[in-house]
Amino acid sequence: MIEAASADQAQLLAGLHARAFPRPWTSAEIAKLMENPSVFAILSREKDGPRGFAMAWAAAGDSELLTVAVLPEFRRKGVGASLVTAVSVAALVRGAATMHLEVAVDNEAARALYAKLGYEEAGRRAAYYAGEGGPVDALVMRRKLPRPLV
Repeated sequence: MIEAASADQAQLLAGLHARAFPRPWTSAEIAKLMENPSVFAILSREKDGPRGFAMAWAAAGDSELLTVAVLPEFRRKGVGASLVTAVSVAALVRGAATMHLEVAVDNEAARALYAKLGYEEAGRRAAYYAGEGGPVDALVMRRKLPRPLV
């Protein structure tokens, strides 16, 4: 099940982020982000508990995917794809025509997922991420969001 997440769930989202990334966001950082009315989060949850979440912002016709955190045991099972799709729909509803994101060049699984979902490389940010072996470049990826037929 996909559902909207709220700022009062910052601790839950931070716990998911900590299990998904070596340098996780804190609950205070997540809560601060969600104070911005342009920022929103989507949670994937089943009866056995949460599986992951995605956070984005949408304003002035554009949107950015800020993070996608999927618990390791649920990766490669469609959770990430459903979260990115749900965030895209939520951004579209908020008036966005495009969505962009940054992804580490060495994160092949995420890059493959984004490409599968229609994202294309639009640029590169040198030394954007702190990697275990030193700085890692980020690819900037972008896609147009599909407009509904009316």
